[in-house]
Amino acid sequence: MTFDFFEILLLSAIQGISEFIPVSSSAHLFLVSDIYNFKIQSLLTDIGLHLGSLLAIITYFHSDLSNIFRNKNLLLLMIFGSTPVIIVGAILYQTNLISYLRNIEIIAWTTLIFAILLYFADKFKVNKKLNAKLDLKTIFIIGCFQILALIPGVSRSGIVITAGRFLKFNRYDSTKISFYLSIPVIAGASFLGFKDLYKETTDFNSMILLTVLLSYFFSYFTIKYFLIFVKRFDLKLFVIYRVLLSVLLFNIIYF
Repeated sequence: MTFDFFEILLLSAIQGISEFIPVSSSAHLFLVSDIYNFKIQSLLTDIGLHLGSLLAIITYFHSDLSNIFRNKNLLLLMIFGSTPVIIVGAILYQTNLISYLRNIEIIAWTTLIFAILLYFADKFKVNKKLNAKLDLKTIFIIGCFQILALIPGVSRSGIVITAGRFLKFNRYDSTKISFYLSIPVIAGASFLGFKDLYKETTDFNSMILLTVLLSYFFSYFTIKYFLIFVKRFDLKLFVIYRVLLSVLLFNIIYF
């Protein structure tokens, strides 16, 4: 039981922190689970981790979301921008093609390649405001970029921020777009296999509840402090981290 708690705590911390910063939560969850040979990592655990993140972002942006529901145009944009990745993700999940993307070599290369893209995107000059310049064409482009996040190592938040920066939104607005688009995406990931929760034992469901609570805690504070961070600093720290991680993974794979 103690070891199970350690697994849940570590996985929740990784999910909550890496889901919202540009480093790829799926890659880190895969790598850590593989390294430590975690026994309880499963679809149900993933659902609990994503559900915690979903509840955290809804809680944090509750006032923004109430405005979104009053602003039908912005709500339409968020749904439209999330549609491409939800459709492609559902196809990959139903056909089990997603499992072929989960290997350390793919993670190593995507971690490096998309770190470089993030670096150059973050240098773009800003001339757009979120409320004024986010239209159907722009959100569709960002939504198509988000499809790449289905590949572990790309990072959903990272690729959306990268797209936003290439389209000349500032870091803060690009990050907010990433957070808004995460709501339907994480909801889809959470509820796609939600019915499976009812097929498990009471003890395991208790662990899932703990997973949701811990993931919520780490997610909420990551959202809060990452938004503060992007107001004050550029994204080089995350680029450097990704490059170093890719070098480490290449060393494991090829040497």
